[in-house]
Amino acid sequence: MSIISPLAQSLTPYVPGEQPRTDIPWIKLNTNENPYPPSPAVQPAIEQAIAHLPLYPEPTSRIVRQAVARRHGLTEQQVFIGNGSDDVLALCFPAFFQGQELPVRLADITYSFYQVYAALFGVPAETCPLDDAFQMPVDAFCQGPCAGVLLTNPNAPTGLSLPLCAIERVLQAQPDCLVLVDEAYVEFGAQSAVGLIDRYPNLLVVRTLSKSHGLAGLRVGYAMGQPPLIQALTSIKDSFNSYPVDRLAQAGAAAALADDAYTQHCCRKITHTRAWFTQALRERGFDVLDSMANFVFARPADGDAVGLQAYLRSKGILVRHFDAPRIADRLRISIGTDCHMQALVEALDAR
Repeated sequence: MSIISPLAQSLTPYVPGEQPRTDIPWIKLNTNENPYPPSPAVQPAIEQAIAHLPLYPEPTSRIVRQAVARRHGLTEQQVFIGNGSDDVLALCFPAFFQGQELPVRLADITYSFYQVYAALFGVPAETCPLDDAFQMPVDAFCQGPCAGVLLTNPNAPTGLSLPLCAIERVLQAQPDCLVLVDEAYVEFGAQSAVGLIDRYPNLLVVRTLSKSHGLAGLRVGYAMGQPPLIQALTSIKDSFNSYPVDRLAQAGAAAALADDAYTQHCCRKITHTRAWFTQALRERGFDVLDSMANFVFARPADGDAVGLQAYLRSKGILVRHFDAPRIADRLRISIGTDCHMQALVEALDAR
């Protein structure tokens, strides 16, 4: 008899993007990190928090909840903090979906961690195909009962976004289940659903500080919703790990959230770079979706995404390929600085 559980033996874990050796000067465009440093307020806040490291962190991450609440016009009771948005998303499965016979509903091409969570927590999942233009199947999300609906807006890896009216259609069609809107990339141009929270008790909006705030290494994410949803997440969290967000992360996150002007400045630079880089790819025969995220999803003219990925790697440029149906001929390319993207364009022209 194996001492490894059947569950552990059966899981197919999520595979993150490559994190290469840092002593090699890669141009790293494969994991959607922000190419700019976080707010200048972050470092002194973390340095000040170091003196308190002998003590456990505040278990509810109150200073971060307060910063999120101020940023979005909410109350502290409408905010939950986790160790990155992946942590928050994982806790949603036992909090809202586990034990239900109905499936959670999600797109067939979206953030692949959702399927891993479903398998981990024994939650049935129903995938709804994106259309031929890779748009979200809103009608399918609205039809018939389900345990919950998972929407990534903008979607990953396509970068395409949903208008707020489409999200509201799903909320109205599925009043008896959670509608989770994952807004990891919303700061780069999509419409946020946060303004709908007070009107819909079944809406939970999840965000991360990894992308727009340049804090991928700090691991802080959050959820926003009406208090009963936040209480459910807190109950699950406190039954697993009462201290998921450390003191340094809380201090840095609160400082970053308070400096909204800096965040918006960096996001504008990224969207400006995204616009000219998208045009540069199209001029070279690529099919590029109209991204509202900090990456583009592009098909080279010859459809050989694997070959192009290997070539770019040989030039010191990392991009992401997904070996999956319907998208294996595309690459997801994170938006770096103008210099990063110019180097990629020059590598294409030299091929």
